Amino acid sequence: MTYQATDVLTTEREIRAVIDGIHDAQKTKILDHIDRHCRIWIERSPFLVMSTVDQAGRLDASPKGDPAGFVQVLDDKMLAIPDRPGNHRFDSFRNILQTGRIGLVFMVPNRNEVVRVNGTAQIVRDAHLREDMAIKGRVPDFAILVHVEEAFYHCGKAIIRSRLWAPDHAAPTDGLPTYAEAIADQANPDMTLEEIDLRLRHNDKNRLYDE
Repeated sequence: MTYQATDVLTTEREIRAVIDGIHDAQKTKILDHIDRHCRIWIERSPFLVMSTVDQAGRLDASPKGDPAGFVQVLDDKMLAIPDRPGNHRFDSFRNILQTGRIGLVFMVPNRNEVVRVNGTAQIVRDAHLREDMAIKGRVPDFAILVHVEEAFYHCGKAIIRSRLWAPDHAAPTDGLPTYAEAIADQANPDMTLEEIDLRLRHNDKNRLYDE
């Protein structure tokens, strides 16, 4: 039986009645541009999560990673993100084409804080921009331009609680399904588990910047 909630909140007032007292700095820290602090963070970040939404309100959150500096800060209102070979689903692209809305969370290893950016996005093929983002001679086919509406630092409580950067405290991975096992059960491909695993290992090792 599907769980049915019995105490659903429907207004912000109900939330504030339980927890209120937001510090003034949490209101005033929201910038409408990339300042020097956010710029340094973004240029040192090797990993981000990209959130987009389609016209029906369906959301998607997609991980993006590359060597630190892969996201270019073009100016204080504009970022450029290269598109690397992936699963070819283009969920983020479809959503951007429909609504143009985007949210980004930038992470830096061994730092507990994150930087968040919200704004609008376009998919572009400007040659000079893509060529500047080439890795191992591979020029990305597309780039995402992000027009910044909000940029701000987010405190490190979530990372601290999760112990994300403390591998000595990480739970064992024994028993976790492999990607190959999930694909074999969920997609039912015409391949054996061993063939799927071999292909995935090959992709991870040899095709990070190739089709």
